[in-house]
Amino acid sequence: MSLRTILSSLLTVVALAGCSKSDEPRVTAVPSDNSGTTTDSAPNPFFTPSDLYMEYPDFDAIEIAHYRPAFERGMAEQIREVEAIAGQQAAPDFDNTLVALERSGRLLDRVNRVFSSMTAAHTNDDIRAIDAEMSSRLAAHNDQILLDEQLFSRVRALYEQRDEMELDPESYRLVEQYYTNFVRAGALLSDADKERMMTLNSEIAGLQTTFSQNVQNESNARALVVDSAEELAGLPASDIEAAAQAARERDLDGKYVIALLNTSGQPGLSMLHDRNTRERLHKASLGRGSSGGDYDNRDVLTRIMKLRAERARLLGYENHAAYSLEDQTARTTEAVNQRLAGLTPPAVANARKEAADLQAMIESEGGDFKLASWDWAYYTEKVRADKYNFDESQLMPYLELDNVLVNGVFFAAEKVFGLTFEERTGEYPVYQEDVRVWEVFDADGSSLSLFVGDFYARPSKRGGAWMLEYVSQSDLLDQAPVVANHMNITKPPRG
Repeated sequence: MSLRTILSSLLTVVALAGCSKSDEPRVTAVPSDNSGTTTDSAPNPFFTPSDLYMEYPDFDAIEIAHYRPAFERGMAEQIREVEAIAGQQAAPDFDNTLVALERSGRLLDRVNRVFSSMTAAHTNDDIRAIDAEMSSRLAAHNDQILLDEQLFSRVRALYEQRDEMELDPESYRLVEQYYTNFVRAGALLSDADKERMMTLNSEIAGLQTTFSQNVQNESNARALVVDSAEELAGLPASDIEAAAQAARERDLDGKYVIALLNTSGQPGLSMLHDRNTRERLHKASLGRGSSGGDYDNRDVLTRIMKLRAERARLLGYENHAAYSLEDQTARTTEAVNQRLAGLTPPAVANARKEAADLQAMIESEGGDFKLASWDWAYYTEKVRADKYNFDESQLMPYLELDNVLVNGVFFAAEKVFGLTFEERTGEYPVYQEDVRVWEVFDADGSSLSLFVGDFYARPSKRGGAWMLEYVSQSDLLDQAPVVANHMNITKPPRG
């Protein structure tokens, strides 16, 4: 089992949500051994591989001004690499075509991995502006490769000969994956349809960036402001102090701010005694992206849906769902609908029973109101305490971050896989002061990976939890992985 598999399956136990995955076609990116400078003559750290262990990104050297030049050079170099692969006179074989493609894109890959992480984990206005510009350009860059007829003819030739090539299972799978990716990108379309596909992909990429930026901006803008600590009764003292600190950071001294997490349901809804505060928090969460103003996403989402539908039809699919599901576990919309049809009746019946239990609890406490959505989590905890003598707050002392991580996840990783973790925080540069770094060792003591933990929420970070790689594991390129987990835990106050 590869370290990438281990880390993505085991370490993300600490994450609160799975990784998101774009359905847009992606290509690997260009080798570059060139040194270079930006316009201000400062060395661009992306132009050569990082000198740090395992090519860990040198965040101390990376500046905003480095991203655009690195993207520009990375895309240009990859096109030259791909043109050389596509235009060579030698007949296509596994090494001169697919291995060559796998080796391509090193510079673009380096800058894109770091930049993509910053757009999610530590963004600002400058990064958002670059993201808005580059998203459409990168989509066009990918299309220029995936819709190249010469290159596709080589990939198709290998695909058609794959059973006679005596490939090992991994190589056989790579041939199939490359062919599938090219076809799903539109390589079999007519020239006119390819032009339309490129237009669609470019606009979709730009709109998806707008959508993501609106979500983050709206979440920050709609954070709940509370006037008094009494309105936060029920929250742990540490959460109330964190809310006070968040207010001070917004120049709202004397008030309290509850940040909104990525999910529709907010953790405070299960604890807040004040019903009005629960209602305000719930509506602030659900109203994101649909309440008017600069960050309203309704028109953006409608346009994305229309363009995705057109793209799916262009590729021969009934709708975007059919296109998206083809290479997923379910495979078809029929399978998904069948599963949902089987789940829906018992789920609805169970929800109705739960609602009746919650309403009974409300009435037993003298409440003269009907159960609302912002009451559900709060009274669920009350019913659990009444029926099962269970108080979730009693678990909290055991779920401190380091206890879960070190004595839970890392402990399990050692017992199951023989992995051990040694903290290296302070030895590697980071983009935010509370980001932590560990070195991962195999059972025989050999160094396997670097693991980066970015656990706390902040305004510059999007919601949710996800895993990414700053350096992707590759036997071909002799690269060990640098893996990062990102979460959005409310940072406790100092002390």
